[in-house]
Amino acid sequence: MFIELLQEYHGKPAGERVYLADADAERLIRDGVGQAVDDPIAPLVTRALQTGVDAAVERAVAQCFSKRAASAKVPFAGLGDAATDDPKAGFRNFGEFALAVKDACQPGKRPDDRLAIIAKAASGMGEAFGSDGGFLVPPEFTQRVLERVYAATNLLGMTDSYTISGNSMSFPKNAETSRENGSRWGGVRAYWREEGDQATASKATFGRLQLNLHKLFVLIQTSDELLADTQGVALEQYLLRVASEETNFVLGDAIINGQGAGKPRGIVEAPCTIVVTKESGQAAATLVAQNLVNMWSRLWAPCRANAVWLINQDVESQLHTMTVGTGSAATLAYLPPGGLSAKPYATLLGRPVMPVEWCATLGTKGDVILADLRHYVTITKGMIEANMSIHVRFDYDESSFRFIFRVDGQPWWSAPLTPFQGSNTQSCFVTLETRS
Repeated sequence: MFIELLQEYHGKPAGERVYLADADAERLIRDGVGQAVDDPIAPLVTRALQTGVDAAVERAVAQCFSKRAASAKVPFAGLGDAATDDPKAGFRNFGEFALAVKDACQPGKRPDDRLAIIAKAASGMGEAFGSDGGFLVPPEFTQRVLERVYAATNLLGMTDSYTISGNSMSFPKNAETSRENGSRWGGVRAYWREEGDQATASKATFGRLQLNLHKLFVLIQTSDELLADTQGVALEQYLLRVASEETNFVLGDAIINGQGAGKPRGIVEAPCTIVVTKESGQAAATLVAQNLVNMWSRLWAPCRANAVWLINQDVESQLHTMTVGTGSAATLAYLPPGGLSAKPYATLLGRPVMPVEWCATLGTKGDVILADLRHYVTITKGMIEANMSIHVRFDYDESSFRFIFRVDGQPWWSAPLTPFQGSNTQSCFVTLETRS
């Protein structure tokens, strides 16, 4: 409570206004030392709050009308609120968008209003004007390509993947290459001790995994007659399919066979991959049950629940006739007891078998790979950059569609793991040596 002093109080002169607790203020008023006065601060606070509320309401109303006006003229392309967004910016399909870009780039023609909201701005030559380079592909078409690249049936979708904002990323990792005492977690060790015994110190050591984005580039050129005659429906399906499938193919090949120079480092030649030797006297270009058993025994046990068998399709003829045991005790290793007439399990030792194009042909190292792809790390920029321009092949009356996907990857492991007991190393990636 504020009071005005009627006489000197604790060094404060008469006439001064002071703020006291309600009980103290009431006591001084009763004693005639002071009298109650209005709070001088409250009106200022009230006035400031009212001013702020009025301004906030005015801004909210203005934004509301602005959004309604914008949505009435041209749909948003992932830039507004969810209620008014159109991920295709008002275009029915990719071909309709391409034709609008083509028309906008012709001298004297007025650009489609739907292009305005998705055009890129640039200080010089850029994509804000058709004559300077073209327009950004609406996000919906880009997203559809991205979804196909990340599909669960593709290798990228099975990796330990991260989206980054820059062009590189460093991952700290433990330096463990052995499970022997004193080597686990790069040096951490536990000791048995009695009461009062001094503890023995240990420490973990770490390494670093460095990934730098590399660029996958797909450039597709199509005649303007095709753009006009198909009305965009068939063209959209074709471009999205071939761009995503080609990106998937080249990326899958890099994850399996990449050398690490300008592309991801692949599994087959990775330092951590174990190459199991063939059986003594094994014929060339063959696969026997013991090969698979030996590979399974070298896979690190915690990886077994998530591992897959990646094979070249040539290997299937060996799997379908592979048996375990001899004579009357022989049983099929790959098919159920029903034989060839029954549906294959498509599993080996309980794990899926996936025929892929990137594995080497039968009899060559890499024709069969046992892998837990959670131990393969990838980084991507996120969205696929998709652009279209009529100027690259302008004198041929062709339009160019460009898709760029930036990615890198390599195994988490730097070397095979020495087990706690035994001499055979283990790994998350195991393959079979060449049989020739």
